[in-house]
Amino acid sequence: MGRHLPGGHALDSARPEAFDALLLPGGVINPDTLRTDERAVSFAKAFFDAGKPVASICHGPWTLIEAGAARGRRLTSWTSLKTDLRNAGAEWVDEEVVVDQGLATSRKPDDIPAFNREVIRMFANAGKPSRQAAAE
Repeated sequence: MGRHLPGGHALDSARPEAFDALLLPGGVINPDTLRTDERAVSFAKAFFDAGKPVASICHGPWTLIEAGAARGRRLTSWTSLKTDLRNAGAEWVDEEVVVDQGLATSRKPDDIPAFNREVIRMFANAGKPSRQAAAE
């Protein structure tokens, strides 16, 4: 069904400033493991602090909660996270993909085509200087 792909960097050696965007995985086990790892939570938080784009699907928003990045955002997730996200100060909606304040979220595998379109759009310009910044 799935396949294992090696990561490019171990979390201990990865530095947020070396990356332009972050994709948080879905499923249950990966997000549950990430949200309990202080290094992973700090890594994710750094992207929000720097205003870099982040995408998350399914149970991935658990890490957003731990990073303090859900509050004040409109987002979606796997339905069972609705209460967790609302308790964390987010506005949870039942839509296939939501983009708010540099964060793209999606609910489930059926939503992957819409999620991918938004993630590609967001990430395509990540790390590139804006036209205004280039003109200054």
